[in-house]
Amino acid sequence: MRHNRDRRELSRTHEHRRALLRNLVTALFEHERIETTVAKAKETRRVAERMITFAKKGDLNSRRIVASYLMSAQIVKKLFETIAPWYSDRHGGYTRIVRLRRRLGDGGEIGLLELIKSKELVEEDKKKRLEKREAKIKSKEERRKHEEEKAAAEEEVGTEEAQARKKAGADEASEEKREKKGK
Repeated sequence: MRHNRDRRELSRTHEHRRALLRNLVTALFEHERIETTVAKAKETRRVAERMITFAKKGDLNSRRIVASYLMSAQIVKKLFETIAPWYSDRHGGYTRIVRLRRRLGDGGEIGLLELIKSKELVEEDKKKRLEKREAKIKSKEERRKHEEEKAAAEEEVGTEEAQARKKAGADEASEEKREKKGK
């Protein structure tokens, strides 16, 4: 019988499994989505949703519990100040697992574990990404234009130098002709 056997062991010792889950949950809150095996994603989801529930409480004890589990103080701050308010009106179900493919080496099922956002947040993120992309394109165009202007200026200087060399070469050639004529 499987009494009290509700967790996946993931073929790891207790310490290794705990470290793995801590790293995965920290990465999930940092990047807001991670790609891992479906079994690991299911276990990570359990812990991540508990951490979000603690963050929604927002009291000191909850902050200490979360801080003792997550690997970075910055991520704890992000969880309490940014992520928890997204779910203020939601009771559970903060994450989703999307099955992507089978891994080539061993056929393990790979999935995407991501934090669920409201439609407004998704649209806001799209808008920010578009603005960032447009700014990047604009800076590339400005950089390219600046390089073209620089190249044109160098070309003008180069043509002036070439004309000066031609003139100097012509002067030297005419002096040599005079010397030959003079002999």
